[in-house]
Amino acid sequence: MQRVKNESGICTLFVAHTTCAITTADLDPGTDLDFLDALRAILPDLNYRHPHDPEHAPDHILSSLIGPSLVIPYANRRLLLGVWQRIILVELDGPRQRTVQISCF
Repeated sequence: MQRVKNESGICTLFVAHTTCAITTADLDPGTDLDFLDALRAILPDLNYRHPHDPEHAPDHILSSLIGPSLVIPYANRRLLLGVWQRIILVELDGPRQRTVQISCF
């Protein structure tokens, strides 16, 4: 983990994987499963053409829709998140070991 040199600025987070994403959300009990259920309901039941496993295609599509990165401002070396807002890694094909790159400017 890098040491933040500035008192305030922006923090970027990036996950370099194609079947997970990063976002913010409320993490009350059950909301994680509600979130995953809602994501799955967004995509239609299609005959996907993913070359190695067509059932795996929705994981790639959903991770692209959510996105691989976040930018969050910080002040006094603290992230400026809302009261209920948490940074979450959305795992769509796991559990797997994931790496999140963090840079603060």
